Amino acid sequence: MILMVAVLLAVTSCSFTTKKFDADSDKDRVLIELMMYVLERGHFDLREVDDEFSENVFEDFIQALDPLKRHFLQSDIDDFEEHRFLIDDQIKNQEFDFFELAYNRFQTRIKDAKDIYPKLLDDPFDFEEDEEIDTDYENLPYAKTKSELRERWRKQLKFSALGSYYDMIDTQNKKLEKLNEKKDGEDEESEDEVVVEDDFEPQSLEEMEEEARKTTRESIETYFENSNEIERKDWFGLYINSIASQFDPHTNYFAPQDKERFDVSMSGKLEGIGARLRKERDQVKIDEVISGGPAWKSGELETGDLIQRVRQEDEEEAVSIIGMRLDDAVDLIKGKKGTKVFLTVKKVDGSIQEIELVRDVVEIDETYAKTSLVKKNKVKYGVIDLPKFYFDMEDYNQRNAASDMKQEVLRLIDEGAEGLVIDLRNNGGGSLSTVVDIAGLFIENGPIVQVKSSDGNKDVLKDKDPKIVWDGPLVILVNEISASASEILAAAMQDYERAIIMGSEQTYGKGTVQNLVDLNRWMKRSQLGDMGALKLTTQKFYRVNGGSTQLKGVSSDIVMPDRYMFIDLGERDYDNPLPWDKISPAKFNKWKGYKDLESVVQASKDRISNNSQLSLIKANAEWVHEQREQNVFPLHIDLYTEHNQRIEDKAKKFKKINEFETDLEYVSLPYELAKIETDSSLGEKRERWHKNLKKDVYIEEAINVLEDLRKQTVGSKLVKAN
Repeated sequence: MILMVAVLLAVTSCSFTTKKFDADSDKDRVLIELMMYVLERGHFDLREVDDEFSENVFEDFIQALDPLKRHFLQSDIDDFEEHRFLIDDQIKNQEFDFFELAYNRFQTRIKDAKDIYPKLLDDPFDFEEDEEIDTDYENLPYAKTKSELRERWRKQLKFSALGSYYDMIDTQNKKLEKLNEKKDGEDEESEDEVVVEDDFEPQSLEEMEEEARKTTRESIETYFENSNEIERKDWFGLYINSIASQFDPHTNYFAPQDKERFDVSMSGKLEGIGARLRKERDQVKIDEVISGGPAWKSGELETGDLIQRVRQEDEEEAVSIIGMRLDDAVDLIKGKKGTKVFLTVKKVDGSIQEIELVRDVVEIDETYAKTSLVKKNKVKYGVIDLPKFYFDMEDYNQRNAASDMKQEVLRLIDEGAEGLVIDLRNNGGGSLSTVVDIAGLFIENGPIVQVKSSDGNKDVLKDKDPKIVWDGPLVILVNEISASASEILAAAMQDYERAIIMGSEQTYGKGTVQNLVDLNRWMKRSQLGDMGALKLTTQKFYRVNGGSTQLKGVSSDIVMPDRYMFIDLGERDYDNPLPWDKISPAKFNKWKGYKDLESVVQASKDRISNNSQLSLIKANAEWVHEQREQNVFPLHIDLYTEHNQRIEDKAKKFKKINEFETDLEYVSLPYELAKIETDSSLGEKRERWHKNLKKDVYIEEAINVLEDLRKQTVGSKLVKAN
C-alpha cells in the first residue's frame, strides 16, 4: 500500500472539518454516516451508490459470513433477497435492516451447526464408501434443507478426518517398513526421515479412524471457539468493509484495535511487554518472546507459559483473563512505556509465578531492513532485504525505511561492497515519503513519482538532494507481491536506467495512494467511544515516464520463473480496481553510469535459460497451478490413497528445489555481529536468513548480474563513509 505521512486528508476543506455528527445517536448510525461523508468528499474515484452498488454489497457480505456455504440455507438467501437492491437506500438513511437480518440469521445457523457436528463425529466414518466431495464452494449452491446441510457438514468433516487417517496409515506403514529393514540388517537413511520410537506399537485401522475423528473434532471446536470471540461490533465492521471495498480494494474501515495493529505494522514498534500471544482454548499462551523487549530482558517469561491473571501497578486486584477474548486480554497486558504490569503465569513446568514487567517500546525486528555481505571472486557485494517502507505514523523523523536504508548503504560502503541488491520481494509498500527518500540515495536529483488527485491536479515528488550516496551497480529484486511503494522505487530506477529490475514478469499492479483518516476528529465530547479510522484512496501515482503501475505493475528487465507465476494474486484479480491510464511524463535525465545494459541483461537471460533450478521451479509452478484447479476429491480411502500417491510421486521430482544450494557465503555486518554476541535470538534469525540466502537462486543470479554490471559501470566513486 502507499500512505501519505499526513493522516488527515489533503482535500480537507473548512466545511469538511467543521461538519458535526450527533454524539448521542446510535454508534452504528454515526459510523456509517461519518464513513460515507468522508468517502464522498475524499475518494479519488467516487462510485455511485445505487442498485448495482447495493447488489455487490449484498453478495460480498453474505460470502464473507459463510464462504464455505455450510451455514446458510437457500431459504435464508431467499429471505435476504428483498434487500438485494435496497442496501443503497439503507446506507443513505443510516438503516441496517439487511445487516440485522443476515447477522441474526447467521448467529442462529452457527448455533444449529454446533448441534450438527458433535453427532456426526460420534460415529465412525466409513472410508470404504465410494463418494466424493466438491470443494468449489463459490459455485456450490446453498443447501435447500437442513438434512442437505447436515450432509454437507458430514462430507466436510469426513474429508478432514480422511486426511488425518491417511497420514497416520502412511506414517505407520513407513515405520513398519523401517523396522523390517532393521530386522533384515538393511537399515538405510530414509528420504522421509521417519523416526521409530522405542515404544512404537502399531495401531489398528479402527484406532486410527477414531484418532482422526478426534483430531477433526478438536479442529472444529477451535473454529467455534474463535467464532464465540467475534462480537457483534466485529461483524458490523465486516459489513462496513463490504461497503467500503466497493469503492476500490484498498479502501477499508479500521476498528480501533485494527487501527492499532496497522500502526504497529507500519512503524514496527509497539508499547508493551514484548511478547506475541495466542489463544489456546480458554488460555492465553506466550507464542514468542520478542528479542530486546521487557519480557526478553527479564528472562522470566518463555514460550509456552500461560498467562492467567493481569494486575496493573495502581490496582490491588488482578483480573483473570482465562476465557477472555484475546484482544481484550492484550489490551490489559500492553500499556504505556514506563508503566508496570504484574502477570500471574503458569510456567511450562507447571509452577505458578507472579512476574513484574516494566513496559517499554518494543521494536519488531522483522519489520526492518536487514543487510548481508557476500563475496564472489574476491569482490564484496551487499544484499539489503526491505520488508516494507515503514515509518512512524506520528513522527516521520523517528526510525523509518529511508533513514535505515541510508545507514545500511553507508555501512556497506565502509565494508568495501562494490555492488548492491535491494530485495523487494513480498514487499507490499508503505510510506510514499520513504520511497522518494530512498530513490534519492541512488540518483543526483530529479522526479521520483508523479501523484494525481481527483481534481486532476498533479504533483511531482522529487529528490532535491544532489548528493548520491550509492553510485555503484544496483539490482532490484521483485515478484508478483511487490506492490505500491515497491513499484514506485522499481519503476523510478528502471526509468532512470539506474538499476536492473529482476524477478517476476510483472509486479502486483497497485498504483494508488491511500490516506488514513481518524474518524474521531468529528466526535469531540462523544460518549460513543473510539470510532476507528478510514483508509481511503485519494490519489493515483504515475511513473516519471507518465505510465501508471495500476494493474500493469512494473515489468522486469530480466524475467525469472517463480512459484507465483501461474497464480492470480495481482491488483487485476480483485473486484473494483481503478483502471490503468497515463499522464504526461516528467522531465528527467537518465543515468549515464552504465556503458551497455543490454549486454548485461542478455547475459543473464542466457544463464537463466540454461539454469536447471529455475526450469524446475517453473515446472513446479505449472504443476501447483494444475493442483489448485482440482476441486473434486474422493472420500474412499483407496481412491484417496491413489490420488495422494500420484501427487507424492510427482512431488518427489520437485524435492530438488529445496536441496539446491549455492556456493556463496553470507555474513552480517560488523555492527550486527557485535549485537549477536549478546542476543542469541537475533543470531538465530540471521542464521536462518543466511541459510535461505545460500539456497536462493534469485539472489545468486542477482549477484551474477552485479558482477557483469561492475564491468559496465562508468566512474563509480564509492568511498568509505566518514
